Amino acid sequence: MDQIKSLLDRPKYYKNIDGTWELEGGFGCLGFAFIQWMQIRAPEHFAWHSMWVMCIFYSMFAILHYGTKAIKEHITYPRTGFVEYRKRGRVWPMMRAAVAAPAFLGLVILALRRHWDLTMGASLVGLLTAASYAYHFARTVRWKWAVVWAGVIGSVLIAILPGDLIGALTGHSWLAVCLPSFMLWGPLLLISGGISFWLYLRRTQAPPQDAQ
Repeated sequence: MDQIKSLLDRPKYYKNIDGTWELEGGFGCLGFAFIQWMQIRAPEHFAWHSMWVMCIFYSMFAILHYGTKAIKEHITYPRTGFVEYRKRGRVWPMMRAAVAAPAFLGLVILALRRHWDLTMGASLVGLLTAASYAYHFARTVRWKWAVVWAGVIGSVLIAILPGDLIGALTGHSWLAVCLPSFMLWGPLLLISGGISFWLYLRRTQAPPQDAQ
């Protein structure tokens, strides 16, 4: 039974075997936080408020996507093999995202209309991120529970911050609900992904070079 369970759980382990998903998420959080920070601080007539910012978004996502893909193809797959997930395994995450994204946006709009405490909203986003990280990463790698608890503690500390401070940093916009969590989880994901990638390189061997 243990061997069967190990085989069934293997795809879950392989998803974060090299830490690339976490590195991608960490750079994405910090990149998004930087762009939004510049939009908040730049005067209205600056380019940060124009449609050109969308080009930066798309470029960032393209770099993250193809950068992760390149690491997989040139480092991960040659060392530990190529894994193609079943269509059912790819559909469920997309369905969850399709449901979660509108629900999250609706929650943000409701919070702003009813003038909820901005720090509470930011803390909630951080806690939801911690729950998602625990489900996707920590349940298959025990040491990553430390990252979960760091995210939980950080989210609770955000809730303690004065609402005026968060509002001053983010202009009392919907970014007040998201930006603190991006600034928290960006470094956490980079640290976790970096450790995972380092451990992966130590535990696996590069394929032998063909003799010339």
